[in-house]
Amino acid sequence: MFTGIIEEVGEIVSVAKGADSAVLEIKAEKIFSDIKLGDSIAVNGICLTVTRFTKNTFHADVMHETLNRSSLKNLKIGTEVNLERAMSAAGRFGGHIVSGHVDTTGVIKSIETDDNAIWFAISPEKDILRYVVEKGSITIDGISLTVAKVTANDFSISAIPHTVKMTILKDKHPGDLVNLEVDILGKYVEKLLNCKPPTSKSNITMEFLTENGF
Repeated sequence: MFTGIIEEVGEIVSVAKGADSAVLEIKAEKIFSDIKLGDSIAVNGICLTVTRFTKNTFHADVMHETLNRSSLKNLKIGTEVNLERAMSAAGRFGGHIVSGHVDTTGVIKSIETDDNAIWFAISPEKDILRYVVEKGSITIDGISLTVAKVTANDFSISAIPHTVKMTILKDKHPGDLVNLEVDILGKYVEKLLNCKPPTSKSNITMEFLTENGF
C-alpha cells in the first residue's frame, strides 16, 4: 500500500525486454536506506517488486498485464520515474490510499499556469470518469493529487510548484501519457451496490406455520 507522496525521482538504467515482459533497472538514492529483496516500490504509480539491488540500483520484473495497462512500455534508458516505497505503519498518511495497481493511462491535453498553480487537463483512455469526483483524490504517475474539475471527457488537477518540481510532472508536455489510478474506495462502493445477495430457499411454508400454531 502507498500514499502517493513521492520520495524521489529515479532514473532508468537499463530495460531488458522479453516477448511480453520486461526487466527494469532503476537508479536512485533515498529509497536504499532500508531496501530488501521482495520489497514493493511504486514506479510511476505501479507497484513493482525488488528482485535484485546494489548500493544505488534495483531491478524489477514487469509482467505482460502491467505493460498493457501502463506507460511503462514506453520507458527507455535515461527516463526519469517517480519512486515511493510501500507505506510504513509508523509513517504519516500524507496522501490517500494508493494500491499501486494502475487502472488505465491518460493523455495530457493541456498544461496551463494560473499564478502559483499549474493546471493539468487529462483525458483518460478508459471510462473511469465515473470514479473521478471534484475535490476527490486521484493518482497520476504515482502522485496523490486533488481533482479540481471534471467534465464529460476529462478531468483537471491543480498542482503547486513544489509538487511539479519534485516529480516528473516538471518534464511533462501536452500529448504525454500518464498512469492513472482512481480512488479505490469508489470502486468498492460500486461493487457492493451492484452485488446481489445470494438467494436461499426457505423450508418454512404457510402449511408449516399453520400446523405449528402460527
